[in-house]
Amino acid sequence: MHSPSVTNPQHPQAAALEARLASGENVLTRLEVDLDAQGRFARPLLVLTTQRLLAWEPVDNSWRDWRLAPGQSLRLSDHGGLALMELLAPQGRLAQFRFTLAHNVAATRFAEAFDRQVQLLTGIAPEATDDAALCPSCQAPLPPDSEDCPICERELHTPPSTWVLLRLWRFAKPYQGQLLLGFALMLGSTGATLVAPYLTMPLMDKVLIPFQNGQAIDPSLVAMLLSGLFGAALVSWSLGWGKTYLLALVSERIAADLRTTTFEHLLGLSLEYFGTKRTGDLMARIGSETDRISIFLSLHALDFITDVLMLTMTSIILFNIHPGLALATLLPLPLIAWLIHQVRDRLRTGFEKIDRVWGEVTNILADTIPGIRVVKAFAQESREAKRFKDANAKNLQVNDRLNRTWSLFTPTVALLTEMGLLVVWGIGIWLIAGGSITVGVLTAFLAYIGRFYGRLDSMSRIVSVTQKAAAGAKRIFDILDHVSNVPDPVNPLPYEKASGAISLQGVNFRYGSRSIIRQLDLDIRPGEMVGLVGHSGSGKSTLVNLICRFYDVSEGAIKVDGVDLRRIKVADYRRHIGLVLQEPFLFFGTIAENIAYGKPDASRAEIVAAARAAHAHEFILRLPHGYDSLVGERGQGLSGGERQRISIARALLIDPAILILDEATSAVDTETEKEIQKALDNLVKGRTTIAIAHRLSTLRKADRLVVMDRGEIVELGPHDELIAKQGHYWRLWEAQARKAEEAEDGGLMVVAPNPHAHTVNA
Repeated sequence: MHSPSVTNPQHPQAAALEARLASGENVLTRLEVDLDAQGRFARPLLVLTTQRLLAWEPVDNSWRDWRLAPGQSLRLSDHGGLALMELLAPQGRLAQFRFTLAHNVAATRFAEAFDRQVQLLTGIAPEATDDAALCPSCQAPLPPDSEDCPICERELHTPPSTWVLLRLWRFAKPYQGQLLLGFALMLGSTGATLVAPYLTMPLMDKVLIPFQNGQAIDPSLVAMLLSGLFGAALVSWSLGWGKTYLLALVSERIAADLRTTTFEHLLGLSLEYFGTKRTGDLMARIGSETDRISIFLSLHALDFITDVLMLTMTSIILFNIHPGLALATLLPLPLIAWLIHQVRDRLRTGFEKIDRVWGEVTNILADTIPGIRVVKAFAQESREAKRFKDANAKNLQVNDRLNRTWSLFTPTVALLTEMGLLVVWGIGIWLIAGGSITVGVLTAFLAYIGRFYGRLDSMSRIVSVTQKAAAGAKRIFDILDHVSNVPDPVNPLPYEKASGAISLQGVNFRYGSRSIIRQLDLDIRPGEMVGLVGHSGSGKSTLVNLICRFYDVSEGAIKVDGVDLRRIKVADYRRHIGLVLQEPFLFFGTIAENIAYGKPDASRAEIVAAARAAHAHEFILRLPHGYDSLVGERGQGLSGGERQRISIARALLIDPAILILDEATSAVDTETEKEIQKALDNLVKGRTTIAIAHRLSTLRKADRLVVMDRGEIVELGPHDELIAKQGHYWRLWEAQARKAEEAEDGGLMVVAPNPHAHTVNA
């Protein structure tokens, strides 16, 4: 009999679930989540029964199920608003399910019920885990007297599998026709190379040995055999050239597609992902790792397939010539296979360590070169040089350790093949002496063995580059497998025209275990200017990030024009947002290109109009080439105020309905602030504006001020009204006024500095 609470009559799959239950199978609990397998908003359903875990995916409208078994567990983890539930078994991960943190409590209870049922099925009484220590990453119970989580430690040290290279087929599939042709050319080329040794038998037995015994040479036979040798060489060369050129072209295109796909996927990930990654490491993955994969595909994978074909064909010919000698030839194979198996795992883990260490070297370059002005200003050249030297030395140490393994492996394989060759010589001489074979047969056999052992040695060397490619592919797929925690909806609503009305309803946000925004409610009217004030760490910048949808709320909702942000495509929504940051970022290029970054097809007249409104036109004309003047990387060559006015012009050009000002005037002097303020006055007209400012005096024109403290709104209203209340805002205002007076008494020209300006906003 089924439990009456097993299904939600509102869920479209409620009836289908009832039909799937077996006789005597009862539903224990269910969990409806809000993201599908691709991380898009949908309504997947998880159901735990007394026997199975069932899951319905809306992507393909299909049910999957896993029978409960010993050793299974559900692991929960979350990052920046997006949670992951993984079904784990002793043999590895069986499935994974995604959802936002709004479902985290229900998911935790679901996982606990799953663990209890698995324990009951295995005859173990469920243990009370209320007082047990939990892993901070995956929330799994830790072993007694241990701080190491067995699940996290196992995944952390899992080496990249060579099978990860098979996932590259996704990028090779569009070129399967060219690959098939290349394989046919390779087959023909390999077959042609095997003709020459076979023709040595009649040359020896019917031409040279009879000639030594006094018989005349048959010129026609010699001409035919030599023509056969020349023809085979010519065919082998032409087919080899064709397959090498064709497969090299295909491999380069596969690598280019891999780079493009990885970069596009990287751009689609949320800010949370970039907050946990180093720039140099990501550059190394997209650059050097894809180059390594390209070289593997164009050269070594081709060689490996050729070697396999050569070994297979040669073995067939050898057994056809003389089975006994063929068996003697294969004697070293078991030892070589055992060596390859022993070395492969060491090489695989070693190359992954090399990749990580090399990423550290690249990280130092990515940090130091853009920050060279700070390095020189503080005379830290020797310190940075030492950092690079230490990282380089660590890279050398890891490479040396790996080379010790590799240097022993290669000569050992060569020694085994030489011993196999000696065995064949010995048995061959004995067979000739007994009249079992001729000298020509042994000569041909030795020629084939030379090719056989040569290819065997080549295959053993490919182990190294294969493991390098596997380590690189794993690092690439680590990016491609990451799902953005700001997903697009499955069926997005159109959002073409925005009025700028913003409503925050019961918003909560936590990062990891730290709660940053708590039960926040706020309505912002279209065209209204709202100022966010509060101490550093009060949640102002986090709130702005949520409104920009750089992160998703953990609970509650943010609506624009009455529509939940999560029902609109991220790109469609952000096209209506203009962002002016405290530290404006300019790209290497011309002034005009930087202003038109958000609208690349803008005309020169539109660019100039935006620059005029931003009070940037005058200083731009003073530059050597005006709007076509190049700015250095990150705007080097321009002052902070000039960069900020270009940033304002960039925001003006796209004509956004919603404007975000994040400390737009905090990093400039008073005179420059006046120029920027004039530009901002033009920018905020007719737009919904949310402004954060250290200097409270710059927010006096705001329609309302939102005073935040510890992630909550503690005061809300116009400047004069909040001053009259003499609450949180009044205390902030008085503190800044006193500091301004003290600065003036000391002879400093400072206007209302922020006492917390040296810290970073939450």
